[in-house]
Amino acid sequence: MIMAGGTSVTKEPATDRFAARFHEAGFTVAFDHRRFGTSGGTPRQIVRFDEQIADWHAAIECAATLPTSTRTGSRCGVSRSRVATSSRSPPTTRAWPARSRRPRWSTAARSLPGRPPLLVPTAGARGSVASLTTPDALDGDRALDPGRRHTDWEQTVAARIVLRLGGYRPGRHASRIRCPLLVVVCDQDRSALPAPALRAAGEAPAAEVVHLTGRRYAPFLESHEQAVAAELSFLEKHLAPRVP
Repeated sequence: MIMAGGTSVTKEPATDRFAARFHEAGFTVAFDHRRFGTSGGTPRQIVRFDEQIADWHAAIECAATLPTSTRTGSRCGVSRSRVATSSRSPPTTRAWPARSRRPRWSTAARSLPGRPPLLVPTAGARGSVASLTTPDALDGDRALDPGRRHTDWEQTVAARIVLRLGGYRPGRHASRIRCPLLVVVCDQDRSALPAPALRAAGEAPAAEVVHLTGRRYAPFLESHEQAVAAELSFLEKHLAPRVP
C-alpha cells in the first residue's frame, strides 16, 4: 500500500490516521515527495507535478521489490501497469476549483525559476495570499494535525505553483486507468469539486465511487470511519494482503 499527501502535505499529517488502520490489515508504505518533509531535494517547498508523478512511480517500483510485497495498491496514486488498485480521497481532477479566487500572478512572477522561491501559506482566508483560499481550506489544521504534533510540517509552498496549475488536469487521463479505481467524493467539497471527479470516474473502466457527506477534509473528520471502511473493503476485495 503506497500513500502520500497531496501537493505540499507531508506523509505524517497526510496518512497517519489511515496508515495505522491499513497497517493492521497488512497494507503499509508512505513517502514524502521530493523537496518536502524527510525527502531530499533543493530548493525546498517547490511543487512540480511531473516530479511528484515520477516519485509515485519510484515508490511503486520500490514497493514491488520488498520481500513481503505481493500486489501493489496506491492511495491517491497514479495509473501504472504494476498498480493493482488505486484509491483517490478526495480526488483532484483539475487544479483550480470553479468560482475560486485565482492566485495572484504578480506574486508567482516574483519567484521565477533561477530565483529563490517565494513561499506562501498552503491555506488562507478568502482574499489572502495563499495556495488555497476556498471555503474549506482552513479545515486542514484540525483535520490533519489536531494535536499539533507535527511541528516540523512546514505549511508553505512556493508561489510558482500557480504557473503550473492551469495545465494540471489529471482527470483527462481517467480512461487510461485499467486497474480497479476507488474514487471517494466529498459531496460538499469546494476545493476538489465533486462534479469533475464523478465525470472522471465515469470514464475509468473499472472505477467505483463512494460518496461522503462533508467538505474537503471529511475523510479525516466526520466521515473518517466511513472512508476507512470503504477503502479497506476495496483493498481487501482486489488485493491479497499479508498480515504482518
